[in-house]
Amino acid sequence: MKSAAHKTDFLSTSVGVLTAAITANLLWGSAAPCIKLGYRYFAITGEDVMSQILFAGVRFTLAGLLTVLLGSLLRRQILLPKRGSGRMIFMLAMMQTVIQYTFFYIGLSHAPSFKGSIISPTSTFFALLIAALAFRQEKLTMKKLLGCLIGFAGVVVVSLNGRLDGNMHLNGEGFLVMAAASYGCSSVLIKRYSTREDPVVLSGWQFIVGGVLMTVAALLGGGRLVAASNRAWPLMIYLGFLSAVAYTLWSLLLQRHPVSRIMVFSFLNPVFGVLLSALLLDEVKDLNIFRCLMAMGLVCFGVWIVNSPERASKKPVCENRKHYYYKNPKA
Repeated sequence: MKSAAHKTDFLSTSVGVLTAAITANLLWGSAAPCIKLGYRYFAITGEDVMSQILFAGVRFTLAGLLTVLLGSLLRRQILLPKRGSGRMIFMLAMMQTVIQYTFFYIGLSHAPSFKGSIISPTSTFFALLIAALAFRQEKLTMKKLLGCLIGFAGVVVVSLNGRLDGNMHLNGEGFLVMAAASYGCSSVLIKRYSTREDPVVLSGWQFIVGGVLMTVAALLGGGRLVAASNRAWPLMIYLGFLSAVAYTLWSLLLQRHPVSRIMVFSFLNPVFGVLLSALLLDEVKDLNIFRCLMAMGLVCFGVWIVNSPERASKKPVCENRKHYYYKNPKA
């Protein structure tokens, strides 16, 4: 049940949803190419799995600390979990950070970054199915499925600009799909847990727990981070910052709105991801502006369909009609 604050605050309005969701996905869209740049700046090879996990662990430990620090400054009190929130934080840390990003970082080292951006929106389908079938948080309607399919059509249009071939690898594209499934599950858990704990607290502390677990495991496994460029650590700080801001905004949105309404914005992620990959990595050759605009149009149309209000029920009309016949039996 939403509180009065949730009914009136900015993130509960349509403009607030659009602003926060687009900002979060723009930041996430920059993540995949920046991770690839990070591998380059830290001289991490595709076979050095422990260093990849260490890279992720340091990033998310930093993201968690930034989330808690910023939240504490804004609220003028230290953000600490409530008693009994430990299990929720650990579950989120495993699903949203450890499992998701272990698969994502390894998968990204064996696939182009724009493929990571294209595959990420499949988390929307996982989230919808889990929310509707496992947790019964909402109904899986044809309108929601149609909106997702139209949004995914925009993803396909964008992917046609890249070197999207049929060479699929389990430790590449396969791991990226597993990461998307884990993220879809974590989105549903955030929706469920945010009724009992502040979503900013959940986001910050699950990053810290997940990041520390990954860092310790990677160090024990022989992972190392050695900066091969003076851009290495500034990039790491940016990756921590984007996670702190994006996940905090996303958690607040999921607390206030149905999973399907928010998750459909994930289709913006690959559009931004492909464009930024083209700019930062030159992985996508001869980017077609017309196709990008078409993709954005399809994504926005899909968002509109999912967020459009349901048709008014005809039940009141029937009830009025029954009332009319009851009062006028000869009518």
